[in-house]
Amino acid sequence: MADQPMLMDETCLLHQAVMLLADKWTLLVLLALLPGVKRTSDLLRQIDGISPKMLTQTLKKLEAAGIIARQVYPMVPPKVEYRLTETGQELEEVLARLYDWSVKRTQLHDAR
Repeated sequence: MADQPMLMDETCLLHQAVMLLADKWTLLVLLALLPGVKRTSDLLRQIDGISPKMLTQTLKKLEAAGIIARQVYPMVPPKVEYRLTETGQELEEVLARLYDWSVKRTQLHDAR
């Protein structure tokens, strides 16, 4: 890998990960799910500015990728809960480091 530059196309695994995670809402949804199971209404309250449509799209994308699991309870109205899968929980360290980095950057910026 050091001898050749990495080709950043759709076959690159890093490219695929970035395409999955790097949109406006995905990381915030994952951060909201880190502590545990959440309902759609919980996520809408916790993530400022996300619309119900964008939340639904983001949840469907993450579920299709196996990062979150969706549990539907047969009641009226239906109760739906989301949680991180084992694969999703593997992102906890990365998300924690990103959060720590953003806090550090904010502190540095505020100190100026």
